[in-house]
Amino acid sequence: MQSEAGIFHHARGERRDPALSQRTIQFQKGIYADFHHFFLLTAGSATLRTDGDDERQMRAPCLASLPLQKRYLINIAAGGHGMLIGASPHLVVDAIGDRAESYSLRILVEQPRVISDLNQQFAHEIMPLMSGFVGELGDPARASWMVVSAYLRLILMCVWRIDGRQAEVAGRGQRGPILQRYRQLVEGWFLQHRPISDYARELGVTTDRLHAVCQRELSRSPIQLLHQRVVQEAKLRLERSERTVQEISDALGFREPTYFSQFFSKKTGLSPQRYRQAARAVAKSENNALSSGYADWP
Repeated sequence: MQSEAGIFHHARGERRDPALSQRTIQFQKGIYADFHHFFLLTAGSATLRTDGDDERQMRAPCLASLPLQKRYLINIAAGGHGMLIGASPHLVVDAIGDRAESYSLRILVEQPRVISDLNQQFAHEIMPLMSGFVGELGDPARASWMVVSAYLRLILMCVWRIDGRQAEVAGRGQRGPILQRYRQLVEGWFLQHRPISDYARELGVTTDRLHAVCQRELSRSPIQLLHQRVVQEAKLRLERSERTVQEISDALGFREPTYFSQFFSKKTGLSPQRYRQAARAVAKSENNALSSGYADWP
């Protein structure tokens, strides 16, 4: 079970109030290095920059969805304000879940998006959700993984409804469908440890073609994407369940626990047992820090 104190290692929520001068937000730093971020500009203007020096002007109301593949910074002009939320890969996976819409939400979080000129209905829907996410994290005494995950799921659904479906339709060109269908197959097959050739055959393309599409779209090979999904699932089960390593190995489709341990160690640098111990140590440390903080409250 996820420690409630540990939520602050997996989520961030901040309000950016108006100021007299320009302010800069740098996203992927420190514990937020692999976070997915949403920035909602509610008033004023801002400039979104990537590590490739690309620039995108933002005018409120405007929403930016920023995955971890690139480094970003936003310069908020004087007088502008908005809200920033961030979620670790574990929290994103938990929020996406395994429902009919989950496939589309996974596609949604893969690529950066800036949604400008939000219509009134969407703005009124997304603002209280973002505010709720930020507010939940603003009170350490009650911050709950379940509540934050629920807010994030609603935010993802909200963004998908206005942009996700359009992106999927626009992506029905030469590359989009192959990648989207591959990710869908991975969700259905990753526990079966099928070879990449099976995925390519199901998609009606060669393995070279599948490899080229994944590299071009995500800078990762098909096997890297597949292994990433297995590791992600393994981490979640090691952190949240009390099942033994052998039981988790069996559930993930490995023939022997030894194979699972070797695979996990190669991908993460830690054995499954050491990863579980480290994750629990972090959660315990954060819990102690919060408890110490409560003792100082008036």
